[in-house]
Amino acid sequence: MRNILFVFIFVLINACKETPQASKIKNPFSVEQISNGVVYEVNIRQYSKEGTFDGFRKDIPKLKALGVKVLWLMPIHPISKEKRKGELGSYYSVSDYKGINPEFGDAESFDRLVQTAHDNDLLLIIDWVANHTGWDHPWITANPDFYTKNDMGEITDPINPETGEPWGWTDVADLNFDNLEMQDQMISAMEYWVREHNIDGFRFDAAHGCPVNFWKKTMERLTKIKPLFTIAESDGYHPGGFELVELFDMSYSWRGHHIMNEIAQKHKTAKAILDNIRTNTEDYASNHILMNFTSNHDENSWGGTVFERLGESVKTFAALTYFLPGMPLIYNGQEYGLNKRLAFFEKDFIEKDQTDFVDFYSQLAALKKKHPQLHLAKDVRFSIINSSNTNVVVLKRTKNEKSLYFIANLSEKEQAIETPITGSFISLMDDTKFILKDSIKLAPWEYHFLNQ
Repeated sequence: MRNILFVFIFVLINACKETPQASKIKNPFSVEQISNGVVYEVNIRQYSKEGTFDGFRKDIPKLKALGVKVLWLMPIHPISKEKRKGELGSYYSVSDYKGINPEFGDAESFDRLVQTAHDNDLLLIIDWVANHTGWDHPWITANPDFYTKNDMGEITDPINPETGEPWGWTDVADLNFDNLEMQDQMISAMEYWVREHNIDGFRFDAAHGCPVNFWKKTMERLTKIKPLFTIAESDGYHPGGFELVELFDMSYSWRGHHIMNEIAQKHKTAKAILDNIRTNTEDYASNHILMNFTSNHDENSWGGTVFERLGESVKTFAALTYFLPGMPLIYNGQEYGLNKRLAFFEKDFIEKDQTDFVDFYSQLAALKKKHPQLHLAKDVRFSIINSSNTNVVVLKRTKNEKSLYFIANLSEKEQAIETPITGSFISLMDDTKFILKDSIKLAPWEYHFLNQ
């Protein structure tokens, strides 16, 4: 991956000591060190009743025990009041790129959060909204040319390029990426968070909405400070394509996510998952990481809870995300069986009841940590085992000639299958013997991690 370049840049920075800020920067992390973990998306406002950095920070040891290696914080910046939606507004309507939302705390409490994450060997990245700002961002009056304007010279909210009509995001003003001064100030604001608060990277909101050349310039400047872990909210099939997403360590497996929903809703079969894996293998660079997920902030609030979308298959598809090529995502609350749509513009919070989902995600974390076949590594080989049934997946991951298998019935009906794999296995989720014969039957949504 890009780690060789990253290490070189880091050594160079330490050797040169170009600025006082640079001498303070620490980077004990690499992609290899997070290879056996998961990404955890944090909605600070809704995570706790307090809705603060400190309200979240105390639970970091619990998340570490769940195998979390990367904490992704939804936008932490002040939210515009002008044209605000709801009482508290959208996190994605930023009024100050260098400020902190007073709902969540202050700079000192944010730095405590970063330090606690680092003390627990976790990366902390923040959500960055580069496409637009809120309507009371200082640029609106000081630099109106930073924004897209209509024929009457008025600043506009974002427009859908396919239809020419507004998306309906009336609480934000669209930025004009033809303006190079705006680009420079945007990147400088990102550099501020790396230098002054020692964050470990960014999740770039709607990355495909900005030009590829802007992101190239962004990454060139940011990686001169230190190695960063970056996620693009995009995939190779959005505008910008693979040239865009492969500038970053990770991007969304959007197609895989939608396919899981469609299978659960009986619109597609397991064959669609296998076809998607093959397509991804052909299309993406071998070192690019896909983020596999059953929920996130948008899906939960707008698309529906995992129980609304996936029904009885919730655990089956969550388990699958731990076996697919790439890295799984947990949206906060999934580990407690979150079964409500969190409010987006108002205060809400996650009930942290000790449901069986706590044990479920703890088991998945233990499997991922213990078995190197489930890690991100160049020498892990992933393969699809052909079966006789289009409703079933049989997958294999191998490292150092030792293999793990994942077998699952992705349907609501019992399925009989035949596979070329036979023998006595241990089903790892419950540590029981599992005999894989020439022909076996799987109950609806039944799945197994198998080890010989």
